[in-house]
Amino acid sequence: MLVVHVHVHVVPDQVEAFRAATVANASASVREPGIARFDVLQQDGDPTRFILVEVYRDEGAPARHKETAHYQQWRDAVAPMMASPRTSVRLANVFPADDAW
Repeated sequence: MLVVHVHVHVVPDQVEAFRAATVANASASVREPGIARFDVLQQDGDPTRFILVEVYRDEGAPARHKETAHYQQWRDAVAPMMASPRTSVRLANVFPADDAW
């Protein structure tokens, strides 16, 4: 498993639009065979900050995800909503075991 945390800072007046677009993308993403989880988290106390927790089944899954229409639509829709470029951290799964996802 490959876990990616994507950190996003959204322009304040775009929070609801970002949230709606991101939930739509996540809803489609969890139907991809290479994705085990796709969580959308909003920071308590600062609603302009989000973390996307993406759990991929193999190293090739992120690239396949970026080829989907729903990802490309999300990417293009949310780009002007961001207060700063999004950042990400790639993590190796430790627990639970990969076969427990």
